[in-house]
Amino acid sequence: MKVFKTLLTLVLVIGVLGGAAYAGGRLLRDHDQRTVASSGDLPAAPSTSTPSSPTPTPATPSSSPTKQAPVEQDVLKPGAKGIQVRELQQRLFQLAWLPGHTTGVYDAATVAAVKGFQGKRGLHATGVLDRRTWDRLRGMTSTPSHDAMFNVLHAGKPLFQSGDDGDDVRAIQARLRQIAWYFGDVTGTYDEQTVTAVKGFQAKREIPVTGAVDQRTLDRLNAMTAAPTNAEMHNRLPSPGKLDARCLTGRALCIDKTSRTLRWVVDGHVEQTLDARFGSTLNDTPTREGLFHVYLKDADHVSHMYGSSMPFSMFFSGGQAVHYSSDFAAVGYNGASHGCVNIRDYDGIKWLFSQVRVGDKVVVYWS
Repeated sequence: MKVFKTLLTLVLVIGVLGGAAYAGGRLLRDHDQRTVASSGDLPAAPSTSTPSSPTPTPATPSSSPTKQAPVEQDVLKPGAKGIQVRELQQRLFQLAWLPGHTTGVYDAATVAAVKGFQGKRGLHATGVLDRRTWDRLRGMTSTPSHDAMFNVLHAGKPLFQSGDDGDDVRAIQARLRQIAWYFGDVTGTYDEQTVTAVKGFQAKREIPVTGAVDQRTLDRLNAMTAAPTNAEMHNRLPSPGKLDARCLTGRALCIDKTSRTLRWVVDGHVEQTLDARFGSTLNDTPTREGLFHVYLKDADHVSHMYGSSMPFSMFFSGGQAVHYSSDFAAVGYNGASHGCVNIRDYDGIKWLFSQVRVGDKVVVYWS
C-alpha cells in the first residue's frame, strides 16, 4: 500500500513536470514566430559596401542675405486697350509727347511716345509701360479729367468774336483766306462771313464750333498759315497783266509769272483766273517758259521723285505740270514748287481739270 502511494505520487510529479515543460516549449515557439513575422516588416539593413547619404541639414538663414534686383512688372503693353491707355496718352500729352486726341489703343504712336519719355528720363527705352515708368510719369503730370481722356472739348474764352474790328481781325481773315475758308475782301470787321469761316475751320479741326476765335483756334490757324503780307491785309493783290498773243486763239492755259496768275482762255475770252506759284530759282528748279501743250492728265497723280500728292495734274513739259498744291494752300507764296505750276484753289483746279483737253496750249511768260 505504501509502495503504491509512492508510485502514484511519482506519476503525478512526472505529469506536472511534463505539462510544465510542454507549456514552456509552446510559449517559446509562439514568441519566436511573432518575432520573425514582425521583423519582415522592417526595412533591410544598409549594405556595408555602400555608404549611406547623409541626411541634409536645413540651411540656416544668413544674418545678411544677398539683395536681388526687383523684377519690373509691366503695367501696360502695346496692343492694350481701355481707359488706362487713355490716361497714359493724356499724361503723355501733358508733357508734349502725344497730341491731345486720345484713342484708348496702345498703338505705334503711343509706343514711340513712351520710348521717348523713357529715354529722356534715363529709363530703359522699351516702349512698354513698366512700373518705374508709370510711377515717374504720374509724378510729373496731373490726373486727367474724364472729358480730357474722352476728347470732350470745351470752348475757350473768346479772343475775337462777332462785332470786333481792327488789324487782328484783318490778320485772321487773311489767314483764313490763305486756306480757302474766307472769300472776298479782307475788311477788318468780324462780320457774319468771318463767323461762318471760323465755324467751318473749327469743325474741320475738331475744335468746339462757336464762330469765335479762342486760343486753341488761333494757335491752329497760325500753325497752318503764314503771316499775311501787308498787301494781303489790305486787298492789294496782283492784277493779271496783258494776255500773251499766243493765248488769244484757241484753248490755252495762260500763265503769267509777273502777276502770278493762271488764266483759262478760250478763243481770247478769259473763263477763269487762279492764283499760281512757281518753281524755285534758288533750288535751280524754275518753271520753264515758252509755248507747250498738255500731253498727259492725271487726277490722282503722286510724284515718283518726291512722293508728294499732285491732284488734278496736267503735264506740259517733262515732269512739270499744273496741279493743286496743299502746301500752297497752307503757306501761300512763302513756299515754292520743284518746277510745277501750283494752284491753291482746290475747287477751281478741279473745275479747270474737267475743261482742259490733252493737246491744249500752255503759255508760260512774263507780262
